[in-house]
Amino acid sequence: METEIELKFFVSPDFSNALRDKISQTKVLQHSCRELGNTYFDTPDNWLRQHDIGLRIRRFDDVYVQTVKTSGRVVAGLHQRPEFNAEHDSNDPLLSLHPSDIWPTGKDTETLQSELTPLFSTNFTREQWLIAMPDGSQIEVAFDQGKVEAGDKEDPICEVELELKSGQTDALFTLARSFSEEGGMRLGNLSKAAKGYRLASGYTGDDVKPLALVSTDKHDTVESCFINSLEHGLSHWHYHEQIYVERESVEALNEIKSSISFIRQLLTVYGGVVPRRASALVRQELKWLEQELKWLNDYDYLEALLDDKGHALRKLDARKFLVGELKLVQEALPDREEMLTLLNSARYTGLLLDLSRWILTRGWQPFLDDKARDKMALTVEPFSVKQLDRTWAELMEAFPPERALNSQDYIDQQYRLMRNLYTGVSFASLFDFEERNSFRLPWSDLLHGIDDLLKLRTLDNMVDKLEGDEQEQLQRWLSRQESSILHAMEQTRIICIEAEPYWQD
Repeated sequence: METEIELKFFVSPDFSNALRDKISQTKVLQHSCRELGNTYFDTPDNWLRQHDIGLRIRRFDDVYVQTVKTSGRVVAGLHQRPEFNAEHDSNDPLLSLHPSDIWPTGKDTETLQSELTPLFSTNFTREQWLIAMPDGSQIEVAFDQGKVEAGDKEDPICEVELELKSGQTDALFTLARSFSEEGGMRLGNLSKAAKGYRLASGYTGDDVKPLALVSTDKHDTVESCFINSLEHGLSHWHYHEQIYVERESVEALNEIKSSISFIRQLLTVYGGVVPRRASALVRQELKWLEQELKWLNDYDYLEALLDDKGHALRKLDARKFLVGELKLVQEALPDREEMLTLLNSARYTGLLLDLSRWILTRGWQPFLDDKARDKMALTVEPFSVKQLDRTWAELMEAFPPERALNSQDYIDQQYRLMRNLYTGVSFASLFDFEERNSFRLPWSDLLHGIDDLLKLRTLDNMVDKLEGDEQEQLQRWLSRQESSILHAMEQTRIICIEAEPYWQD
């Protein structure tokens, strides 16, 4: 048995020239080029897939190799998966070539063997280099170009894979970072097999999902919760990046932005243990990317106002004019092509690689003193209570109960409120679900109220474009809407302040 440790990138066909230029600057031990044909097998009900097992036969130069890949994991963009290889003499699968204990329980191998059928194939040209790194590590670089085929359907393959053959994981990231300096590489979580299963089943893509709670246990240490939370946020990011690349979905971009904000808040929450200098570069780049996606808020406000031909503006005489002006504003926002350019840029890929490396190599540990190491080794629950108390105090400072707040007061605290709500995502599993929800919902409503106020600000810019009665009507309408929203928010704020913190005994 071997365990693959690799990074996978999606590239365009013309990336091969840049790749060869980069490889020419390294120490190449071996170089080859092969035509590879692969057939993947499963039962009609995808029983192997259901158990996260892949079965394929690869043929090259009249040689057949049968491979079984068992359940693995993708951590921070790094693929790690055990695999079993056996030489074969045909393109018909033979399960007895592998150890009997690798197959899932619930179906004997004879029955499984009889049910196997070819589902799809991958056929591609693989150019391969074995590279020696300065630290002694050896990395295999593969450039694959071809297609996945299932019946009469096909999907192109154009990928670069970096597999660690020996040495340190850090070397894998060093080489990947070098390759990505000119852009054109996008970290990929979708394997060729996953593409094939999608093609064979007619799968149209994944659904956009809100950021789920981290599965934190009271026996977890402070450090393990930190690691799990970082991996959780990064996984959510990768998942929605793939959705956006496959189809235009502003909702998916919003979830990427949520992941970034969540990870930034994690670094703040753990800032009392992990020194800021340990994450300085990562924090700087996360802030940059969050700013690059800031336009999404404006897009959402415009979408809400334009929904159903401007239904929200139906009582305004200037509705038709306003809808036209709002559409012009929306058209000036970044488009899909600009976003895809960002996702394939050197800076974006560099950030993901640096963040992944930081998580996998525990890049904060060299910055910890003995006291911090001791804190990181403690169970997480007392730490979570302390952090939630701190968050609560910040919210009380931001929304002081002793005075009324105006629109600008609320708007000024939008980012702070949003970030603080992410604190609970890491720790919520430690506490009662219902109590947490009843505490959190009013604060979430308050955040939605701020969005409603900012939606009105979008229309403020339109007042000077109107004249006479239409201008006065819009001003009155905006004033009434703002008063109504503020009244509701003040009532909600009282509920927020009076709520019992769910983490306190």
